[in-house]
Amino acid sequence: MIQTVIFDMDGVIVDTEPVHRYAYFKQFEELNIAVTEEMYTSFTGFSTRNTFQKLKELFVIDQEVEDLIQRKRTIFNDAFDTKSDLELLPGVEKLIKDLFANGMQLILASSASKVTIERVFSRFKLHDYFTHVVSGEDFPKSKPHPAIFEHAASLSIAPKENCIVIEDSTNGVKAAKAAGLLCIGYNSLHSEAQDLALADVIVQDFKELSFQTVQQIDLKLRNF
Repeated sequence: MIQTVIFDMDGVIVDTEPVHRYAYFKQFEELNIAVTEEMYTSFTGFSTRNTFQKLKELFVIDQEVEDLIQRKRTIFNDAFDTKSDLELLPGVEKLIKDLFANGMQLILASSASKVTIERVFSRFKLHDYFTHVVSGEDFPKSKPHPAIFEHAASLSIAPKENCIVIEDSTNGVKAAKAAGLLCIGYNSLHSEAQDLALADVIVQDFKELSFQTVQQIDLKLRNF
């Protein structure tokens, strides 16, 4: 029986990707580097640190990674604070409240920085629903490396066999499966370039998920 649901944040709870994209490409312009769409898409699920470490391998960039992170964070925060139309993704608030009301433990495991997670959680009043928040900035390797999900599962009230991850990215799904966890792939409009084939179940809309359906998914997978 599933007792813990581990949520990704960007693209699952809230779509901050347009804000991240704006911040990154503004910074790419400042750095005078030509990052292609394909290259940018390949960074999905990476922490900001790992993104800039990779970029420094690919381009001549004089600034230190820490300085690059701080500049990107400044651009992102300024844009985030002025973006009035930023909302939770359709149906996810109802799902979170339904899972919580039925005694499910909720854990966040996001590649986002602690500052960004705190901004989202404060803006949408999510703190009360999640027992733990895990940020990718605490891990040297980003998704698809399983470390972040392995740690999140270690915080669960149940064995990892009773945990399930909700992810929307190729790297996120790979990380969940590499950690030995069940995974629901959320194939939203924001996930068009992502391959969710490794997920145990793929949903198109959070209306397909509830406390009851999560348990049914678990039973179906175990009886497969």
